[in-house]
Amino acid sequence: MALDIKLAVSTWLWTSPFSSDTISLFPKIKEMGYDAVEIPVEDPTIIDTRTVEKALKDNGLAPIICAAFGPSRDLTHEDPGFHQTSFDYIQACFDISASLGAEFVAGPMYSAVGKARLVSPEQKKVEWDRAVNNLRKVCKMAEKSGQKIALEALNRFETDLVNTTSDLMRLISDINHPAARVLLDGFHMNIEEPSIEAAIFQAGDKLIHVQVSENHRGTPGTGQTRWEDFKSGLEKVNYQGAVSIESFTPEIKELAGAVCIWRPLAESQDKFASEGFNFLKNWAKN
Repeated sequence: MALDIKLAVSTWLWTSPFSSDTISLFPKIKEMGYDAVEIPVEDPTIIDTRTVEKALKDNGLAPIICAAFGPSRDLTHEDPGFHQTSFDYIQACFDISASLGAEFVAGPMYSAVGKARLVSPEQKKVEWDRAVNNLRKVCKMAEKSGQKIALEALNRFETDLVNTTSDLMRLISDINHPAARVLLDGFHMNIEEPSIEAAIFQAGDKLIHVQVSENHRGTPGTGQTRWEDFKSGLEKVNYQGAVSIESFTPEIKELAGAVCIWRPLAESQDKFASEGFNFLKNWAKN
């Protein structure tokens, strides 16, 4: 059975941060065959939505907005000032998403990426409750902006709070707001999930975005991912959103250091994107 999906790629594959100038990648992305482009919003102030909107239309690409959570954006921090910084940033992401005609903002909004420690059960509960309460506020912000949020579980080396789809579904249950939805990333799932298929099935109709790369962050089809199980899971939940390649370039040192990419993962980033597209197109059809 063929999957009824869009194929997308993140501009993080080539550059960081995304700015209005990054639209120069759009013609190449469209020429490769992609339906959509994933736009990571690191600094909202360097994105002119009118410029980006025109480039999207000119190239026939749909936008997907992803948020980035560095150390200052942490809804589980003990200092409420960090929460306000996060709220302001997330609202800016909602504004960009709404302006470009996208429907959600995706990412691990509950905590700063890289906040991975061994803490007591009591401390973990405090941080969990902060995440729930603050994300409920974020969901209300999303609703006012006509948006949803797609929350993402990260592997154990990037967070100690939400590692599995089970964790994520419990978080969404505790938030208890219709705007709270799911993003599943195959890279993290390959580390944390006993079964990719079962994890997707568990997400069910809450799943609104999917990111992929190989288990080593490389080009889809070159590693150990169980792609048949991945497809079976998406078929079972009748997933019809985008499947987006998310990986990173070793050429941008700050980004490469943040995601621990110490070597090239393909002959070139263009080849990564084009070969990844060809693999995913065949995978979705066959």
